[in-house]
Formats: sequence, structure tokens, C-alpha cells
Amino acid sequence: MTAALSGRSTAVRLLAALVVAILGWVVPAAAHEVRPAYLQIDQTDDSHYTVLWKTPLLSGMPLPVVLRLPDDVKHVVEPLERPLPGSILQKRVISAPAGLAGRQIAFVGLQATITDVLVRVTWLDGRQASAIVRPSQPWYLVPAEQSFWSIAWDYTALGINHILYGLDHLLFVASLMLIVRDWRVLVKTITAFTIAHSVTLALATFGLVTLPPPPVEAMIALSILLVAAEAVRMERGKVSLTITWPWVVAFGFGLLHGFGFAGAMVDLGLPQRDVPLALLFFNVGVEIGQLMFIAAILAVACSARLIFTSGRSMRIAAAYGIGAIAAFWVVERLDAIFL
Repeated sequence: MTAALSGRSTAVRLLAALVVAILGWVVPAAAHEVRPAYLQIDQTDDSHYTVLWKTPLLSGMPLPVVLRLPDDVKHVVEPLERPLPGSILQKRVISAPAGLAGRQIAFVGLQATITDVLVRVTWLDGRQASAIVRPSQPWYLVPAEQSFWSIAWDYTALGINHILYGLDHLLFVASLMLIVRDWRVLVKTITAFTIAHSVTLALATFGLVTLPPPPVEAMIALSILLVAAEAVRMERGKVSLTITWPWVVAFGFGLLHGFGFAGAMVDLGLPQRDVPLALLFFNVGVEIGQLMFIAAILAVACSARLIFTSGRSMRIAAAYGIGAIAAFWVVERLDAIFL
């Protein structure tokens, strides 16, 4: 029996080490490469439009997607490129005598990527429309106007995508779950985190409180590292504020994470006449995605308990893996601040 348990424990450690190694290889590269592209079209008179086309950088190279406008559209000002942190911005002025409503805009090459495109169109009379274009259908049919439900659906989907691709936010939630074992305390902790990041997301989106993104990103990575370290301390029998009152720490760091969500909202743009609506449903999408992640983690943990007996070793390995990734991000993001 002892030999069998020892063999299982060794297998668990090897499996955990393999998972950590894979995460360490994949996560740093993928953390910033799934941000959506962004197309903004603003009508300036009856037949002229200003077009902003922003594509993320993948391993230092622009996203291999080409913007294709309707055939009768003419360039008044040819595209001018400007590099931004993590992306390339093109600005051009076009002439469309027949207008753009009911016309198709294509994104050539999008189907070969995993990146979405957020599109926002503003007409001269203030009407707006926005949508998320997927690789499975790489074109956008410009509507005459947009309904309440269309905005709600688009920004809910955007929120879900943002949290599920936001590996730093997910790792913070995962590190909290390593500390919290009671489901009542888990509900309280996740609720505190949700309330906190919802508050700062709203404040930052409306411009009431702002923080520069690079330091915020570095502090988010540091928050993950600190909570992962606390998870290891807990397994060693230590006691601290985080271990005793995890919801307090979750609320404090949640305020910081809200600024990270707000940075994504600013990057992607908001419909000016429907900012509260878009903000509400973006936040709803974030919470849905967060609950999906928590449910998946709980399902995996329950399944692991049926197979393995060395739960403590798995928790320690997971904490060290999360901490190692977070430490890499801290160094990487601090380096980006001082470049």
C-alpha cells in the first residue's frame, strides 16, 4: 500500500511539474496576443469618413489581417501608420458617395487567426453601431442603426472573451481558490472581488479616476504572486491576513484589477450614446466568464480527488506554478515601464 501511495504521489508531482512547465512556456507568450483588433469609422460629412484600424502585435509583428473596404470607396488620405504599445494604428480618410449603410467590410486573413475584431461606426447625426467580428465570419455588414439587444449581446460577449483570455485575472482567481476551502467563504471572497473591480471599472471608464496602464499591469502581476505565496504559506501551517480574511484581500486587489478591465474598455472603445449600457453588459460578461472559470476549476478539483490522494502536493505545485508565471510577468512588465 505504501509503495502504491508513493507511486501515486510521484506521478502527481510529475504531472504537476509538466503542467507548470507548459504554462510557463505558453502563458507569457499568449498573455497579450489575444487582444482583439479594432475598427472605428466616423462619418464627417455626407460622403466622407475617418477610419481608424488598430491591429495587435503577435510576437512583435502586426496581425496578418488586411482591411478591405467596398470597391467604390476611394481614399482621400492614404493610410498613415503609427506604432502604439502592443499594436499598430492606421488612420485614413475615405470617400463613399453611396454611403456605408448596408455595405460589407471584409477582414482578409482573419479566418486564419484566433483574434476577434471590434467594429464601431458613428454617423453624422450621432447614431452608432458596434459589433464583434469572429474569425468564423470575417466580414461586417454595416447596419443603419443598432438595437438595445445588439449592444447588450456584443458587449456581454466581449466581456466573456476578455476574462477568459485575461490569464492574469484568471490566475488571481485560481490563487484565491487555493486558499479558500469553504464554499461560503469562497462566495464571499469572489463577491468582494467582483464588487471591487466593478467599482473601479466604472470610475475609470467614466474618467473619474485614472491610473497609467503599465504600472497597473505590473501591480496586477504582483498581486497574483503575493496570493500564490500566501497559498504556499497556508499549506505550511502559517496564518496571515490573506489566509484569515481572504475576502478583504480580494476586495483590495479587486480595486486594482478593475483598472485593468477599464484599460481594455478604453482600448476597444465605447458607443458614446450608450456608455452605461455597454459598461453594464461588459461587466456582466466578465462575471459570466469568471463564474465559468470557477466552475471548471471546481470540476477539475473534484475529479482529481477521486483519482489522487496527494491533494496537498498538487496545491503546492499549483501555487508554485502560478507564482513562477506571475514573477515572470512582474519582471516583464516592470521592464516595459522603464523602456
